[in-house]
Amino acid sequence: MSQTLVLTVLGDDRPGLVGELAAVIAAHDGNWLESSFSQLAGKFAGIVRVDVADPKAAGLQAALLALSNLHIVCEVAGSSAVQYTRALSLSLVGHDRIGIVKEVSQVLARHAVNVVSLSTHTDSAPMSSELMFHADIALEAGSALDTRALKADLEQLSDDLMVDVQLGELL
Repeated sequence: MSQTLVLTVLGDDRPGLVGELAAVIAAHDGNWLESSFSQLAGKFAGIVRVDVADPKAAGLQAALLALSNLHIVCEVAGSSAVQYTRALSLSLVGHDRIGIVKEVSQVLARHAVNVVSLSTHTDSAPMSSELMFHADIALEAGSALDTRALKADLEQLSDDLMVDVQLGELL
């Protein structure tokens, strides 16, 4: 038997950090399944899903937590009770302001839409140099979701918010 661990990783960014993490996982016969990392404000932040044999899981967790230059949280993965049947892709662009992520996430929650991944950034508008907020979000939802109602609710958040919702079915 094996178990799946989900690791969150945070530390000062430097060369070799991913290699160090990978070496510890490999030394405990862990199988690195998927990950997402980013450098933000001089910090290295990421999440990793690892499969490891039950007898080696405790040793792997102890070795990861012993890495002094990284803050790592290990969680045993569980399964979601909610079954989603639809995959959505959502792109948003609007003038940046405090609270925009909170407002968008509240609309998504009201429509029972789950966030799978979220990527945001800001940049200057070409003509006005105003700060613009961009979000690309992968979502999942049940079959009853009304995507037109979701888009309308998102567009009501702001007059300048441009919303593009793409819908696809999960296989």
